[in-house]
Amino acid sequence: MKEQPTYQVQKSETEWRKQLSEEEYYVLREAGTERPHSGKFNLHFEEGIYTCKACGEELFGSDSKFESHCGWPSFDKSIAKGKIVERLDKSHGMMRMEILCGNCGSHLGHVFTDGPTATGLRYCVNSISLEFKEEKE
Repeated sequence: MKEQPTYQVQKSETEWRKQLSEEEYYVLREAGTERPHSGKFNLHFEEGIYTCKACGEELFGSDSKFESHCGWPSFDKSIAKGKIVERLDKSHGMMRMEILCGNCGSHLGHVFTDGPTATGLRYCVNSISLEFKEEKE
């Protein structure tokens, strides 16, 4: 049996509930999904860094974001190795690869192998699981 990863940020579910809104908790801690085309970062293409809403960990650079027309923000790679953890998701009668924040274990979305760039990957991420730090000139 594969060992569960240990995350640097460890909080009780009570602590997470105090920190996050009800909808954020549903997505980040219960692996929920926001409605497609509803998130603030779906069509957001400013320069900067996308971070984990739960812990602030830097996850994706704006240079890896692309328009996939799937209804959620899409990226072709994480900002650095170890920032994203993958876990097999067999829910809803499907086999998908779930992506989690490597720092706190919060659910971000799923990664697919149908990306249009050289990586061939499409990290499909819930907007509500992200924050954005604008690049300073």
